[in-house]
Amino acid sequence: MASGNDPPNQGGAGTSGEMIMPQFVTERNMPGVGNASAEDLKGASQTSCGVLRDLGPEIQWVHSYVTDDKLYCVYRAPNEDIIREHAKRGGFPADRISRVRTMIDPTTAE
Repeated sequence: MASGNDPPNQGGAGTSGEMIMPQFVTERNMPGVGNASAEDLKGASQTSCGVLRDLGPEIQWVHSYVTDDKLYCVYRAPNEDIIREHAKRGGFPADRISRVRTMIDPTTAE
């Protein structure tokens, strides 16, 4: 049973028949990244955006979560291969890539 919380990007057909892009979470082991300066994070973001421009519109970086020793980056992409290519070209680790199957939040309990 679908809820109003199902993300519109899990791959497959949408309500009007358009194809919807899958979403992935990439786990990057980067010891000490939580202590990175704003300038360092800006530089990494610029590098990532440059690679994304080169790869084209089929991959989109949604956002990233920075923890003490890891980054968790959310992407929309047709497959994990292009995410691995992004990591390779950008010089970033991609220790684990997981496809998002659905999303839940507090309203799921309603």
